[in-house]
Amino acid sequence: MQLHRTLTDLSTADHAAIARGAVSIGNFDGVHRGHARIVDQLLASAQQVGGPAVVFTFDPHPVRLLRPDLAPPPLTWTDRKAELLAELGVDAMIAYPTDEQLLSLTPEEFFDRIIRQQLDAQAMVEGPNFFFGRDRAGDIQKLRDLCQQAEIALQIVEPLQAGGADEFVSSSRIRKLVAAGDVDAAREMLTQPYRLRGMVTHGAARGGKIGFPTANIDAIDTIMPGMGVYAGRAHVTRDDSTWPAAINIGPSPTFGEDAVRVEVHLIGFSGSLYGEPLEVDFLARLRDIHPFPSVIELQQQLARDVARAKSIAASP
Repeated sequence: MQLHRTLTDLSTADHAAIARGAVSIGNFDGVHRGHARIVDQLLASAQQVGGPAVVFTFDPHPVRLLRPDLAPPPLTWTDRKAELLAELGVDAMIAYPTDEQLLSLTPEEFFDRIIRQQLDAQAMVEGPNFFFGRDRAGDIQKLRDLCQQAEIALQIVEPLQAGGADEFVSSSRIRKLVAAGDVDAAREMLTQPYRLRGMVTHGAARGGKIGFPTANIDAIDTIMPGMGVYAGRAHVTRDDSTWPAAINIGPSPTFGEDAVRVEVHLIGFSGSLYGEPLEVDFLARLRDIHPFPSVIELQQQLARDVARAKSIAASP
């Protein structure tokens, strides 16, 4: 799968790999099951026109430039989004650099410059709530008209329901679930468990003293799950290894600390990770955080947490 961060200065081979195929434009944050439905149609459309399946995203999301105060923390970073889309079968992802020039394009200019000239798309796949162009002036009907004029096939994919008749899988809904700590429900809507990344920094080193050493993660650039203890998997970047993990997000009330930390106990791992990146999948929420009457009782509970986390991480 190819990841491109520009459409200019591409080699002939790179341009050929993204041109004359099927294109879907959107943020694709989290790459959830609703996105997977769009990708399924994208692959079918690409096969029909005999070209690549291409996802066109924006980096950063336009709202971060237009209304940064309203921009929610993302569910995925760009490289992770590309990995998830590749697993679904997408041939190429374009993380197009968002700037004032791009945001100033009218729907017609955006369609002509990006869709026709730079991508030479033969098919498009979008959801019914698609908007494009300056001030989001272009809607799905405008796209339908432009595609018809350009003889580009357009497929509209309806949102995926989850729950009641008016409840759909969406990135905003998943963000709320993750922020509330309901990673179990979020996992049902995502194509892969929710993952965050950060850098391992020095903490109080208290975990090691009571038998459960932890990697303290900082510089997290995606949404933070609500406070609690979780089962997960930790991915060590330096050797591409994966470890079952028990994750604590919150303070250490047993020791009288109020600072919220992200602490990851890699089950079975030994060694130092200080100064290294770490990625963590959240598989299930185990319990709330609360103070224990003694350190011994805390240790006993941590042992139970680790056993449960190891069992959950071992399941498919």
